[in-house]
Amino acid sequence: MGRTAFFVSDGTAITAETFGHTLMTQFSGVEFRQVRLPFVDTPSKARDAVSLIDRAAEADEGKQPVVFSTIVDPDVSEILVQANCHLFDLFGTFVPQLEDSLGVERSPRIGQAHGMGDTQGYEDRMEATNYALTHDDGISKRLDAAEVILVGVSRSGKTPTCLYMALHFGIKAANYPLTEEDLEQSRLPAFLREHKHKLFGLSIDPERLAQIRENRRPGSRYASLKQCRYEVEAAEAMLRVEGVPTLSSTASSIEELASRILLELGLQREMR
Repeated sequence: MGRTAFFVSDGTAITAETFGHTLMTQFSGVEFRQVRLPFVDTPSKARDAVSLIDRAAEADEGKQPVVFSTIVDPDVSEILVQANCHLFDLFGTFVPQLEDSLGVERSPRIGQAHGMGDTQGYEDRMEATNYALTHDDGISKRLDAAEVILVGVSRSGKTPTCLYMALHFGIKAANYPLTEEDLEQSRLPAFLREHKHKLFGLSIDPERLAQIRENRRPGSRYASLKQCRYEVEAAEAMLRVEGVPTLSSTASSIEELASRILLELGLQREMR
């Protein structure tokens, strides 16, 4: 069963796409062809969007596309209603209720969720991203400014999780890969133990780790299942001894990992 899904916005369409994806994951039996239409911010562009949606309905043999919209301008949004589709208007659905609840009328502004309205917040995220890059894979052992330090074997998901926390929450996150030399010791390196309250471990199933490493270095000892099993078991044992909280990245997305890590470490930070 296939349907076309449109994400339409007068901004980046990131919010519409995120909301739409969240809803569509609840329908595993439906295969969606997804189309993003950002910056639909004039009546002319809205009419073009309607034409695209109508053509998709025809191509899908009359099965109406589902359209997730975050268009702010009511005049532009009114044109979209004319399309042959099932329209889910986030602003039209929730803003009137929120106005009633707050007792305040909205001030329509395009691009506030993912724009440059909060300059300081944007600068914080960029600074945190630069920090994550310059403190990736143990490049720097000066970790006083770090808010989170991820520890685990190579290819367990530390770097993408650090970058996600930086880009979305402005968290300064560093990471350190446990090497074979580290794993031969009974303790974490001393410079990490100094920041124990910031440490969080990432682990992974050895079989999955071997697959990831095989793609990176085919046929190497580094990618062998035997080596992966040794490293994962030794790392998990070390982190248990040190009392470092640990999560498995095997079946978790970076979004889920980041949220759990921030919760465990008590770091409350709004998404920016």
